[in-house]
Amino acid sequence: MNTTDPIADYLTRVRNAVRAKFKRVDIPASTLKREITKILTQQKFVSGFSEIQDNKQGILRITLRYTDGVPAITGLARVSKPGLRVYAGAHGLPRVMNGLGVAIISTSKGILNDKEARTQNIGGEVLCEIW
Repeated sequence: MNTTDPIADYLTRVRNAVRAKFKRVDIPASTLKREITKILTQQKFVSGFSEIQDNKQGILRITLRYTDGVPAITGLARVSKPGLRVYAGAHGLPRVMNGLGVAIISTSKGILNDKEARTQNIGGEVLCEIW
């Protein structure tokens, strides 16, 4: 299926899996989705991920993280959309839930979370927020 916004599709699949209390979710792979998943793993929002090779683009199998039945991910929001791109400078990067969440930024140095982008003093496109 061809989607016009693959990041929104990614976030929707994760959001639906968390609400349904699934242990894992399968998402069509891409380089951008792989980088976002790495950030989610580093920030302890998901337990881990693996790549399943098929004859197409591959599949990311993401293992969701729960603590006593409560999901680590309580909310996901797409900030920059295809119809309205949202950019922020190094000093204007958003703080999600006063630092408890993470904003994922597409920068000239690659995909970074908001804290890394602040320490490297670079801005970019604010892709999404996760808390």
